Amino acid sequence: MNPNRLVFLGILFLMTVLSCKQEKPESQDQTLESFRGEVAATLVNIAIAEKKSFDYLINASGKLEAVNQVKIVVQRQGILNELYVKEGDFVEKGKILARLDESNIQFNLEKAKIQRKNAEANYQSEILSFQTLMESGDTAKIARIQDQLKAKSGLFTSEIEMKEAELDLQKGVVIASISGRIADLKIKKGSLVSSGEDLLEIINVNQLELKVKVLESDISQISIGQSASIFPVSGGAGDILGTVRSINPKVDDNGLVQVSIQVSGNTGLLPGMNARAVIRSPQNNSIVVPKQALVYRSGRPVVFTVEKNESKWNYVEVGKDNGKEVEILTGIEVNATVITSNNLQLAHQAPIQIAKD
Repeated sequence: MNPNRLVFLGILFLMTVLSCKQEKPESQDQTLESFRGEVAATLVNIAIAEKKSFDYLINASGKLEAVNQVKIVVQRQGILNELYVKEGDFVEKGKILARLDESNIQFNLEKAKIQRKNAEANYQSEILSFQTLMESGDTAKIARIQDQLKAKSGLFTSEIEMKEAELDLQKGVVIASISGRIADLKIKKGSLVSSGEDLLEIINVNQLELKVKVLESDISQISIGQSASIFPVSGGAGDILGTVRSINPKVDDNGLVQVSIQVSGNTGLLPGMNARAVIRSPQNNSIVVPKQALVYRSGRPVVFTVEKNESKWNYVEVGKDNGKEVEILTGIEVNATVITSNNLQLAHQAPIQIAKD
């Protein structure tokens, strides 16, 4: 073959290869742009990341108890002669609830009175022997002699026995120590009762408190006087307001702290009912987005924002969550436009179309 022809063919091959190498990046760019242009834009809803206060909600459950609830016990042994109340009755403080048999106590009181009179007579007889001393004006010595004679004559002992009998007589009358309703009546009329035996309970159902257990991580968000909403498990009572009344200064073995929430007003609730409390803890000057704007990718929280009709992937650090809104600590700026729908499978720099309201 002609050598000149071989050289020409070689030069032609080399130019073809170089031309292909130069055109390849341009072809790839055109293919990528063409592919992105063919992908349909995802229809999304949006919201604005606002810097504002929002309520962090602490949920806890527990039982309702009466703030004022006392157990009435029998203070001496005897027969329960009279019972003036039944369960459910409302009583005022100071009302007589029951009476024990007084016959033996009255007898003991009369006997103590007679013994005191005898001791008084003996004392007066003994003191006549110290008439000169009584007129001397020596008060210290007179007082000492009087005490000795009262002890010798039995006057001291008889006075104590009479006071004991009077006290036993008073113990036979059972009186309401607070106002409220009668509950757990345990003894029937005519029963023989012992000292210290439970008779009934008085409960002020108009002053209730809900005792709940709160995670120790949330207890720093709770303070005395903080407002709460109470929702009975039985339902039907509506949203009931409450106020944090006390906080137990101890964490139990399960990492929980007991919080007492006083129920406002007469709500028709009863002690022992189960209820749920939502304690509101306002958080100030936080960047807040709707909860729907937050998704998780590989276990990390992500919020998509809008940038030039495309989605932008933003890793964020999440703060508190109240069920409707989420606090964003870092990752997006205030007033950023965030995507709140169709973001579960959304990609970075994906074309989007904002839905109209």
